[in-house]
Amino acid sequence: MSKKCPWCNSENNYQFLKIKDYFLTQEEFEILECNECKLLFTSPCPTPDKIGSYYKSEDYLSHNEDKKGLFAKIYNKVKKINIKNKFKIATSHKQSAISDLKILDIGCGVGDFLFYAKENGCNVTGIEPNEDARKIAEKKLECNILSPDELQNIPDNSFDIITMWHVLEHVADLKTEIHHLQRILKKDGRLVLALPNYKSYDAEYYKDKWAAYDVPRHLSHFSQTSIKNIFKETKLQLADIKPLKWDSFYISMLSEQYLNNKNSFVKGALIGWKSNRKAKKSGDYSSLVYVFKNNTDI
Repeated sequence: MSKKCPWCNSENNYQFLKIKDYFLTQEEFEILECNECKLLFTSPCPTPDKIGSYYKSEDYLSHNEDKKGLFAKIYNKVKKINIKNKFKIATSHKQSAISDLKILDIGCGVGDFLFYAKENGCNVTGIEPNEDARKIAEKKLECNILSPDELQNIPDNSFDIITMWHVLEHVADLKTEIHHLQRILKKDGRLVLALPNYKSYDAEYYKDKWAAYDVPRHLSHFSQTSIKNIFKETKLQLADIKPLKWDSFYISMLSEQYLNNKNSFVKGALIGWKSNRKAKKSGDYSSLVYVFKNNTDI
């Protein structure tokens, strides 16, 4: 089985971590680090016909609005707080009115971010692979939500803003995905990527139990270094990096559950707070939002 880097195709890699799918199947995987571009990637990578089975759980909250329980309540509370902040980050470059902006959200889930954007006057489009989540989003937004294979059919220069909130790590073919992102983004448009950061304190603290590794649903694992190495080969210029500070608490609480800690909420909140405090100096928050500008003239 090939162990080539999914970005640069190098076979010069080593085992970074042995890990299990603690969320669902308990299957064992390994995370490899490419010595060339510094990207981490999951091995083995599930085949296209099998990957969908790893998402089939009512506990996969981004596809489910009906899940009950304390953890689901915390997730939904944080999600509501984050949506306003995400929209502010995505549109912060606009000096004038933000109405009529054309926004594409890839991996839109049940459509909450797009619903907020639509309420603020934006023209919204969504892409979502999960059929159940797609149906919920279509009902909420009263519009058609595209499937991932329709990305290639979108005309060039279609969107002012493209967002992927914790989605790029799920993409198997990074090169093709980024090619299409550049193609359909307008000149001076913005690509906004939220990604887990394995250089954060909470990642280093929990090691293989860090919930944001989430193998094998997460196929790639990014740091600031690997993101810069990847995008220097594109016409997308890194314009800003912002933290999603609430993510450290949610991820740490979930990681504590993988450790079977009965006080997972208290301990997770403590580690999340400590991670954010350390990140004030290092810049390595648990989740980072990378904002890229499309410089088509470069």
